[in-house]
Amino acid sequence: MAPEAAPRPTRAELRVAAREQSRAQRRDAAKAATRTALLRVALPSVAALGVAAAAAITVQGEADQQRAQAAGRIPEQTAGAADNAQAAQAAQQALASGGGAQASRGDARQPLTGTQGGADPAGQPAAQVTTTDQAPPERPRIAMPVAQHGLGEVFGAAGTHWAKRHTGIDFPVDGGTAVMAVTDGTVRTQWNPSYGYMTILKMADGTEAWYCHLRSYKIRKGTVKAGDVIAFVGSSGNSTGPHLHFEIRPADGGAPVDPLPWFLAQGLDPR
Repeated sequence: MAPEAAPRPTRAELRVAAREQSRAQRRDAAKAATRTALLRVALPSVAALGVAAAAAITVQGEADQQRAQAAGRIPEQTAGAADNAQAAQAAQQALASGGGAQASRGDARQPLTGTQGGADPAGQPAAQVTTTDQAPPERPRIAMPVAQHGLGEVFGAAGTHWAKRHTGIDFPVDGGTAVMAVTDGTVRTQWNPSYGYMTILKMADGTEAWYCHLRSYKIRKGTVKAGDVIAFVGSSGNSTGPHLHFEIRPADGGAPVDPLPWFLAQGLDPR
């Protein structure tokens, strides 16, 4: 007996099947369009992130180099710098493998090397740059008794103001001018009818420096250093006007000697 023929679908069934097939095709097309749109958005985003990462690493490296150069040295190539370079290279490889846009910047810059704090081209270690504190300037061993140069009456001059000869050198400066210790020593003060108010500076070897015709004292007694202000110029005693009369007296108590050769021997010229 012949098999029965399958019943032919009705028109209604054919229309339903056609509608279902059309719906399935539209769903597949929509899914494909969605995937394409997502890929178009995702790939540029990944590329942008890679470019930003590479740029950030490069900018950080440049900032480190600028800070190091401002400090007066070139940075050594450290493990952190190498990690930055590797990170930048990895970011670029990720962009290339993903098929997205290539970064516009080149490879991350390598740390500078040179002969300061790194190695020279021959691979030998370079000398480190070191700074040392400068020693403070030494105090003068000998100083002028007043800041102003220029002499009035010189040693040995004759005149009506002295019983014999002038026993020192005169500095014609204004009253109130600061008078300074010519070297280290100890000072004492006294009054003399001829010399007026005077300060006597005794040096380590016993030599004495006499400052005469003073207005006032700053240090009456004690230890002083070369250049210390000890008194002020005046016109006391046998004087015709403000000036500093300066004498040098030997340690043996002998007669005063010319102060000018004494100053010149110490490298000072008061003239």
